[in-house]
Amino acid sequence: MSAGHSHSGPTTGTAGARHRRSLVWALALTSTYLVAEVVGALVTGSLALLADAAHMLTDVGGLALALFAIWFASRPRSSLKTYGYLRSEVLAALANAVVLLLLTVYILYEAYQRFFSPPEVLSTPMLVVAVIGLAVNLISMRILAAGSQESLNLRGAYFEVLADMLGSIGVIISALIIMFTGWTLADPIIGAAIGIFIVPRTWVLLTHAVNILLEGTPIGLDAAKLERDLQAIDGVLDVHDLHVWTITSGFDAMSGHLVVADDADQQSVLRAAQSLLHDDFGIDHTTIQIETAATRGKEIRTQV
Repeated sequence: MSAGHSHSGPTTGTAGARHRRSLVWALALTSTYLVAEVVGALVTGSLALLADAAHMLTDVGGLALALFAIWFASRPRSSLKTYGYLRSEVLAALANAVVLLLLTVYILYEAYQRFFSPPEVLSTPMLVVAVIGLAVNLISMRILAAGSQESLNLRGAYFEVLADMLGSIGVIISALIIMFTGWTLADPIIGAAIGIFIVPRTWVLLTHAVNILLEGTPIGLDAAKLERDLQAIDGVLDVHDLHVWTITSGFDAMSGHLVVADDADQQSVLRAAQSLLHDDFGIDHTTIQIETAATRGKEIRTQV
C-alpha cells in the first residue's frame, strides 16, 4: 500500500494577492468620489443618488475588506491553522454579498416610503454627480475585471462596483426624467430598480462562497467525470472515498483511494493520476491512497 501526495499550492500567493494593486487603485478612486456623492445626495434630496451613494459606501468597505483579507491570507500557516488563513478571502466575499443584500432591503424600504411622500429633487446637480460617478465606476470596473475572473474575493469587489455603475446609470435616467417632465416618482422607482438589479449576481456570489465554506465540489468541476477518468487509468480497479473541494479561489484540492490490480505498477498509476488531475482538472494539491484488491477487501471487512 502506498500514498501519493502533491502539495503544490498557489505559487504566487492567492489569486486575489496577484491583483492587490488593482484593488488599491479601485479603493482610492471610490473613496475619493464617495465624499462628493454623499454631499450631492444630501443637497439634491435624491433617493436614487442616495442609493448609489450607499452602494459606493459598501464599495469602500468591500474593497478595504478585500485588501485586508488578502493581507490576512498571506500569513504563514501554523500547527493550529494547517492551511493558513487562505479562507479569509472567501469570508470577505461572503460578507460583501450579505451587505449588498441587506442594502437592497434598505433601498426598497426607502423607495416605499417615498412613493407616499415624494420630496423635491434637484435634477441638475443630481445629473452632474451621477455622470462623474459613472466615469469613476467604469474605470474601477476596468481595473478589477481581470482579477474578478480568478478570485472570488475580487469578484465580490467587482460586483460592488458593478452595482454602483448600474446605480449611476439609473440616477442619470432619473435626473433626466425629472428635469424634462417633473415626474419625481421616477426617483424612488429607479432607486428600487438599482437595488433589485444586482440581487441575482450577488446571490451567485453568496452561493459560491457558501459552497467553498461547506467544502462542496468546486463550481464547474464534474466530480462524476473525475471519478470515471481515474477508473479508466490502466491498472485501476476501483475508486472510493473521493473528495474534491476548494481551499480558496484558484486553489482546489483532492483526496481519494485508488484500488489497483495486485500486479500493477503502483508508482506508474500514481503518476498517471496526478498528471490527469493537473492536466484535465487543474488540481495540484492531491492526496492519493493506493490500495491493492486484497487490501481493499480487508478494509471492507474491518468496516463491517
